[in-house]
Amino acid sequence: MSKPYARLDKNNAAVLLVDHQAGLSSLVRDIEPDKFRNNVLALADLARYFKLPTILTTSFENGPNGPLMTELKQGFPEAPYIARPGQINAWDNEDFVKAVKATGRKQLIIAGIVTEVCVAFPALSALAEGYEVFVVTDASGTFDAVTRQAAWDRMSTAGAQLLSWFGVACELHRDWRNDIEGLGTLFANHIPDYRNLINSYTTVQANR
Repeated sequence: MSKPYARLDKNNAAVLLVDHQAGLSSLVRDIEPDKFRNNVLALADLARYFKLPTILTTSFENGPNGPLMTELKQGFPEAPYIARPGQINAWDNEDFVKAVKATGRKQLIIAGIVTEVCVAFPALSALAEGYEVFVVTDASGTFDAVTRQAAWDRMSTAGAQLLSWFGVACELHRDWRNDIEGLGTLFANHIPDYRNLINSYTTVQANR
C-alpha cells in the first residue's frame, strides 16, 4: 500500500550528521572514497544554504572510530556537537535527543557511517517517536552493497524515505525561481557536469 507523499519542508527539517569519523570512514566500501566525501560535504553545504538546524555527533571518538571530519566541525562552529562516550545508537544519548527536540523540527534528514548501525538505529528510534525521517543514501556508507541494501530495506519498511543529497536539495528548494544562481552554484561545486551546465547558463545570461 502506497503512502502519502511527505514532502521535505525547509521550515520543518533538521539535519543529523552521525559519526562521519576518520576511523569509521575507512570502513566505507559501498561507494568510492572521494565521491563519498564529496556527498557528505554537499549535504553539509545544503544544510547551510537552506539554514537548517544541524546536529553533529560522534561515537567513541577517543577510540578507533576517530575524530569527526574536519570540514564538518569547521563548517558548523555553532551547531550542537554531541561526543557520545559509548552509546552506539545516538538516540540512546540524552544530550543528542535533547538537541534534536530543541530544534522544534519534525522532519529529520539523517546521514552517517555506518548505514546499518549509526544511521539505521537513530532513524528507527526517531520514527518510533513520531518523526518523519529522510535518509541521505549517498552521504551514508557501509561495508558493501549487500549490507547497505539490508539497511535500506529495514529503514524504508519502518517508514523512512530514502533519497540522495541532490534530491534533498531539490525538494527543499521547490522552485528554481527562488534562487537560480545560489542553488546552481551549490550543485556546480559538487557535480562536475553540472558546473558545465551552470557555466553555459551564466554565459548566455551575460550576453543577453
